[in-house]
Amino acid sequence: EVFEHGRKAQGKGPKEGEESGDLPLSPGEPRPGGLAQSRLERCETLQEMALHKKMSLLVEATCHLVHVEHLLLPLLQQNPLPLHPNLNIEFRNICSHMALQRKGQQFEKDLHEAYQCLKTIIEKLISSLVVFPSDSYILV
Repeated sequence: EVFEHGRKAQGKGPKEGEESGDLPLSPGEPRPGGLAQSRLERCETLQEMALHKKMSLLVEATCHLVHVEHLLLPLLQQNPLPLHPNLNIEFRNICSHMALQRKGQQFEKDLHEAYQCLKTIIEKLISSLVVFPSDSYILV
């Protein structure tokens, strides 16, 4: 530690977070790099907010998909669609793996994969519905 007038205390090294030769800071005094640290924290918070938003959109899209599938049940009983159960299984597995993660790069990767998988499921459902005659939609 360094006391006033630049004298070093005998046998003491710098405290954690202080550099040798620096004057100790009072509790209310801003620390060097404090602004950078708050920016970093804010960036992490923004990143977490973005991940939360993406997760919310994924959940919302999944809920809409389930709702649409329920609406299509009467139509599917009369005219079966080509199903892609492997995509649904993959989506379930990704979501299960994601549930075990809290954050980090693997969570972000799983979230992106879940989004892509759900997008593919919806695209395949839409392309399968195109083959139905328009009067079939009246039932739904």
